Amino acid sequence: MMYINLMSVFNDIPQQQWIIETDYFFVVKDKYPATEGHLLIISKRKAVDFFTLNENEQSELIITINLSKQYLNNTYGKTDYNIGMNCGEYAGQTVFHFHCHLIPRRKGDVEDPRGGVRHSVIGKGYY
Repeated sequence: MMYINLMSVFNDIPQQQWIIETDYFFVVKDKYPATEGHLLIISKRKAVDFFTLNENEQSELIITINLSKQYLNNTYGKTDYNIGMNCGEYAGQTVFHFHCHLIPRRKGDVEDPRGGVRHSVIGKGYY
């Protein structure tokens, strides 16, 4: 059985670490970044995943992703991005409090980036 964290570690993040704040979200640097600049967009309300966000939250998420991208472009220069949300245990979710990963991608960070998020299922990245 996979370990599932039912408590939200996000409740312990001090507001001084928030990089961006909107009505429904706050943004912080990922504690375990996949790449330099990896951000987490976290719901202020403890929604479980994207599908439990209400319509207002879902709409504002797009705005927050764009604000986060602007921040990263200004801080690290223009780059490419992966946007990721794990929704459910079998999708790899371990913290059941909505968060969206915004991961900057750079030339050479992997040998062959084709397939992107399809690599989350072994053997499905290359098609």
